[in-house]
Amino acid sequence: MRDRIDTLYQNLNKTVVGKSDAIRLVLVALFSGGHALLEDVPGVGKTLLAKSLSRCLDGSFQRIQSTPDLMPTDVTGTNIWNPSTAEFQFMPGPVFTNVLLADEINRATPRTQSALLEVMEEHQVTIDGMSRPVPDPFFVIATQNPVEYQGTFPLPEAQMDRFALSFSLGYPSADEELRMLQQMEAGINPASLQPCISLEEVKLLRQQCAKVRVEESLQRYILDLTRFTRNHEAITLGVSPRGTAAFYRAVQALAFIEGREYAIPDDAKHLAPYVLAHRLIPAGNHRAITLIEQVLNAVPIP
Repeated sequence: MRDRIDTLYQNLNKTVVGKSDAIRLVLVALFSGGHALLEDVPGVGKTLLAKSLSRCLDGSFQRIQSTPDLMPTDVTGTNIWNPSTAEFQFMPGPVFTNVLLADEINRATPRTQSALLEVMEEHQVTIDGMSRPVPDPFFVIATQNPVEYQGTFPLPEAQMDRFALSFSLGYPSADEELRMLQQMEAGINPASLQPCISLEEVKLLRQQCAKVRVEESLQRYILDLTRFTRNHEAITLGVSPRGTAAFYRAVQALAFIEGREYAIPDDAKHLAPYVLAHRLIPAGNHRAITLIEQVLNAVPIP
């Protein structure tokens, strides 16, 4: 089944130029059963990556363009009175899909952001006392810009904790940007991609990722890293137990993507900034990524 991952990776590389690390991280989020948050300046390919992934999966795709006037029911759906049947009829919202792109999620109000809390964690939506499951697999890619703070609402800690990984794409190199222009001329874009992996294969790959062997010494290393953040003097709020579990699953997924049936400490070291940093609340003027580096240097490697 690993050949399916290679095919998916190659397909994404056709449109998302020079972002091999970002592609690998979004696949880690997908196959670990989590969600991904892309934080970067406008125009570097966040939405492009999400749309390209949705085209490669043989499933449904929905996009939410977050704005301050977006209502929770615009996300989850609502019950509407049907005069012909004299009863309420449920109209599903965009969360009833396999891949959901929440673009510029921090432009939605806290009330609307909270509409995603249940579905991201429990893969269901409760409306008027009735719970409805969303399709399986269900994967959320959200984007937000670290600039343009006017008219934005920072994501609360509970919402940030729902994302397995958070990372930036960064600007391309000169050669990569030239290749991007050449691809535009050749007409290569997400719409030109064809599905290369089925939903059943995604679910099977998730099951195989969960079987990757993690020795007890590495389990303790993962645990020591997360627990160290809760006692660090420069960290107001450390990583939650949910974060520990997400870290563990991400390590398994990365090992599997790299072609191994076992995880190694380097998997945890590589993923720590992307899995842990966005879950921290630093004290004072400290930066989360710098604090994670301190944690990695302080905790002994098994």
